[in-house]
Amino acid sequence: MIRVASLGSGSKGNATLIQANATTLLIDCGFGLKDVEQRLAVKGVSPGDLSAIFVTHEHGDHLKGAPMLANKYSIPLWASAGTARFFKRDVPTHQVLNPHEKYTIGDISVEPVTVPHDATEPTQFVFHASGVRVGLLTDLGSITEHVKEVYKHCNLLMLECNHDPQMLLDGPYPYSLKKRVGGDYGHLSNQQAVELLNSVDKDMLSQVLISHISEQNNDEQLAINAVEAALVNQNVSVLMLTQADGCDWLDVTKE
Repeated sequence: MIRVASLGSGSKGNATLIQANATTLLIDCGFGLKDVEQRLAVKGVSPGDLSAIFVTHEHGDHLKGAPMLANKYSIPLWASAGTARFFKRDVPTHQVLNPHEKYTIGDISVEPVTVPHDATEPTQFVFHASGVRVGLLTDLGSITEHVKEVYKHCNLLMLECNHDPQMLLDGPYPYSLKKRVGGDYGHLSNQQAVELLNSVDKDMLSQVLISHISEQNNDEQLAINAVEAALVNQNVSVLMLTQADGCDWLDVTKE
């Protein structure tokens, strides 16, 4: 069995747990050290249980506490060479992630996925264990053919629905930030998330976790309605991840 939990999702911090048997991975750590220790404890995980930390890119809501957590507990920290350039301290356990190479950590296979985002060598991930595929896909501004292909056959998909285009246009952000968020290297809108869902194998998909939603430029019900409309007549559950506590553990099985 493979299971997934979110420690929190949004512009103030992101972190996800992937677990299969005795292997537990932390994907991103956009919270301070004490905060992430507390969030891990709520999920019944101690830092010493972590087999590895994987960081998608250098933005603070994904990287913030990762180097400190890795150093304090001697946890291998996997990040691309581009991401590692932004470490604010030495990390002796850093492992250079090649975005074009697959890795095996204990019972979990890790497939990095290159994505268009305004970061240095960003990656997202698909995880495999016991025939189950879990896809994490946030922080990209456009859906490429490569992304469609890699995420086509997932059993669980954690998918960014960052903004509603009209709310972003009418919202409080300065024009330059609106252009960044809504651009090809920014973040996915509800409609772009639907575009991806329309390309996946829905017969395999059992769960969609809506993630990285903007507090200023989106509405939870708008995002849920868009995703559910793309999955009409499909046996797929939809869950909104929260900034405060993400979500509890979810078991993922093959359909």
